[in-house]
Amino acid sequence: MSKPHINDYPAYFGRYINLVDANDLQTAVTTYSHPLTYFFVNIPEEKGNYAYAPGKWTIKDLLQHVIDTERIMSYRLLCIARGEQTPLPGFAEDAYAASAEASKRSFISLKEEFIALRKSTDLLIQSLTEEQLNNAGTASNKTTTANALGYIIFGHILHHKTIVEERYL
Repeated sequence: MSKPHINDYPAYFGRYINLVDANDLQTAVTTYSHPLTYFFVNIPEEKGNYAYAPGKWTIKDLLQHVIDTERIMSYRLLCIARGEQTPLPGFAEDAYAASAEASKRSFISLKEEFIALRKSTDLLIQSLTEEQLNNAGTASNKTTTANALGYIIFGHILHHKTIVEERYL
């Protein structure tokens, strides 16, 4: 299935989808999964508690946010791909980040969770048919397709990879 059409997702997710240079979601998995996992897993341990400015997230906070967001988006992807028509709730990313307490976790535990989640999401995406990816549903009071959610997952990680490269490393 090709890259999502602009009508397949809420406009504010376009910034993530546009970061994904792949003509279909299966290609996105093979193109991005390993490099993104490798990038985050290889951030030096001593950088885990680093924040580039007062009041900004540490890298551990950022990675926890990436994990939480992927988990929520992959749940939405699963629900919509399976034909769920019950509207799915939104999530307040700042509230999630504040209550996650990533600072109390080891950086290695966050990296291990990220590896497992990435693999799980990739396997989900690879299991879906074109028809399932074309299914539309409602999340955060907006219509989106399963295919768009897959692109959003990769685009969101790419967005945060760029932030880490520009501000943290």
